[in-house]
Amino acid sequence: MTQGPPRIFDYKALELHWARSERLPGQDFLLMEALQGLGERQAAMRRDFPYQLELDLDAREHVEVQPQSVDLITSGLGLHVINDLPGVLVQVRRALKPDGLFLAALFGGETLTELRQSLAAAEIETTGGVSPRVAPFADVRDLGGLLQRAGFALPVADVERTVVRYRDLFSLARDLRMMGATNALVERSRKPMRRDMLAAAMAHYARHFSDPDGKLRATFDIVYLTGWAPHESQQQPLKPGSAKSRLADALGAREESAGEKPGS
Repeated sequence: MTQGPPRIFDYKALELHWARSERLPGQDFLLMEALQGLGERQAAMRRDFPYQLELDLDAREHVEVQPQSVDLITSGLGLHVINDLPGVLVQVRRALKPDGLFLAALFGGETLTELRQSLAAAEIETTGGVSPRVAPFADVRDLGGLLQRAGFALPVADVERTVVRYRDLFSLARDLRMMGATNALVERSRKPMRRDMLAAAMAHYARHFSDPDGKLRATFDIVYLTGWAPHESQQQPLKPGSAKSRLADALGAREESAGEKPGS
């Protein structure tokens, strides 16, 4: 029997978190930033995309469209909570028409690294162990590699970092609840956080990640993914051996064969 992708995220918990976030006051400023970034990247293409599709978070791991039927597929801050991201990217590429465009924004890199380190240090200090409390985030280079593996042409992954300053840890937690971004890991602890652990986490955070005025820093890395469905009109990489000039000539260096020793 074929084994499926590992279950990292609890989708039922995610749905509860998203439902709660809709009832909370405030604006998801990071989502607004991500959507603006996607809009700027789309505008830079200077072409029309007649049939556009925004990935539905409720559909999650199934892209419910016919193959080669969409000109543009976008996703705003949803793909970082997908269990089978490689599989979803393959489906997206298949759904695009030839020369169709995929644009996505997702959390990655060092997102919430301060909170992750502080919670881990506090749990080790108070219980002697550690449990997953902050979701893992993929590195920008790994995400670019996933685009390539999924068959996208001209794949690009770039990251924009936003550092938000908070009065205290409770203010950060309130924003995470408002974004629906609290812990939904399958292997998360179901027990409420102990008071001594919370105190230790607050102390660690303040000691290592605060500014002179006492405000706490929280890092959010938004990774933007751009990829095209292959088409013959796109720029193609040169075939091996087709270069008209040698790198050694450009550098003014002596070219040696693989078996030739320096100075021989």
